[in-house]
Amino acid sequence: MFRHVVLLKYRADATAEQKDAVLDGLAGLPAAIPVIRSYLYGPDAGVEEGNYDLALVADFDSRADFLAYQQHPTHVDFMTRYGRPVTESRVAVQHEW
Repeated sequence: MFRHVVLLKYRADATAEQKDAVLDGLAGLPAAIPVIRSYLYGPDAGVEEGNYDLALVADFDSRADFLAYQQHPTHVDFMTRYGRPVTESRVAVQHEW
């Protein structure tokens, strides 16, 4: 299995509507991209100051499936329309398990 973990910090001027659009867009990706095996995401719980705003954990059968997801037109469109415009910073890691 191949895991992709992402943390996003929203821009200070990101609106509630834009943040909701990110969550709505993420919700649609698993149905549109069949190589996704598991897709968990959500906003920070607000327990500690300074945390990133959103976390995503996605699992794939292989590295090749992850790369197919990254290049899938639906994912590219999501990132272009919703993700990048509201993101101040992003950190990610991928690992096999």
